[in-house]
Amino acid sequence: MRRVIERLSDDGLGVLRAGKREILVPHTAPGDLVEVRKWRRKKRKLIATEFELIEPSEIRTEPKCPYFGRCGGCLLQHLPYEEQLRFKASKLSKYLGLDVEVIPSPKIYGHRNRIDVVISTTGIGFRRYGTWWEAVDIAECPVFGDASGRVLKALREFIEDEKLSLYDIRKNEGFLRYIVIREGKFTGELMVNLVTKEGTLPESFPDYFPFATSLYWSVNRSESDVSYGDVERFWGEPFIREKLDDVTYLIHPNSFFQTNSYQAVNLVRKVAELADGERVLDLYSGVGTFGVYLAKRGFAVEGVEINPFAVEMANRNAEINGVNAQFRVGSDRDVEDLSNYDTVIVDPPRAGLHPKLIRKILKDEPERLIYVSCNPKTLAENLSALREKYRIESAVGLDMFPHTPHVEAVIELKKFDT
Repeated sequence: MRRVIERLSDDGLGVLRAGKREILVPHTAPGDLVEVRKWRRKKRKLIATEFELIEPSEIRTEPKCPYFGRCGGCLLQHLPYEEQLRFKASKLSKYLGLDVEVIPSPKIYGHRNRIDVVISTTGIGFRRYGTWWEAVDIAECPVFGDASGRVLKALREFIEDEKLSLYDIRKNEGFLRYIVIREGKFTGELMVNLVTKEGTLPESFPDYFPFATSLYWSVNRSESDVSYGDVERFWGEPFIREKLDDVTYLIHPNSFFQTNSYQAVNLVRKVAELADGERVLDLYSGVGTFGVYLAKRGFAVEGVEINPFAVEMANRNAEINGVNAQFRVGSDRDVEDLSNYDTVIVDPPRAGLHPKLIRKILKDEPERLIYVSCNPKTLAENLSALREKYRIESAVGLDMFPHTPHVEAVIELKKFDT
């Protein structure tokens, strides 16, 4: 069947119409003429599995990455960056019901500060698009930058010299599972974390990575396909540092940090610009990305985070920056009275705000909310409930994730005048 791709789905897949059905075609652009031969059903959607590009759209561009179309990491490299921004702006506008500008990423290659590379019997790289059992073998990752090539070259030499077994996910066999690479883009510091099954790591391991600021060995003792585990040993520094403007953050292998440092600068600046008053509550505070940055600008900040290790890191970050910010362990509903704060920042996971927290916000009526979201759908649902007592004062998108369909949004909400 030959059809023209009409548009992109929210997930960044090309959409073609076949009668009353819509078929989603990966790695295509609006205007592409494609021939679809096979497709499969996944969660009530039809996704093409065997197809051919017959005639390219005028808007297509040549992807920089040689693995594009096979690797599951970047879906939109075949679109000019302006088209990617247009797509993300229209996605936000659709869900929020208003025009939203999307701030472009200062860099669209070499911008990621973290990649989780699969070490498997099918390859050392990223999952092949549409599979969980196969990896695309890569030499480097252009969205991370040159350091990825150095690390992967050293890893392959280590494997070859020491005759180490690679992980077979289907059988849950093999020693090496992941290598996680993290880089402070503004400090140049590099962290390498090798994740294995239980076993013995050769003593020669650190000899292969003399360029790493921080080198870790972690053990994943479960059958779960995750890129973290219990820290067994480290060499060099226990942390690497990243800087956003004048604020320094410590990063540990098990820390979450925004994956695009260059755009994270714009994100924290935007949140600081919208914050008002003296007292700020930072919910879902993580390692203190927003809280420490705001405290550096004179706000008195309290942070609440459910992950104890993240809280420990946030308090360390507050200490090394010498700021007035205190972080504690608690749930997103674990605050007595939200009205005690001039500004409340919420940056929830993709599932959005818990209904109990929304009810608490509507009951306590803090004057100003800043909602940071990576999921436009749950954001729209939460805003619909909050509009009972709040109006949207401003909304902006930030492209934290070039070449993917994902987009971050920052919404400023103010309580209606009584």
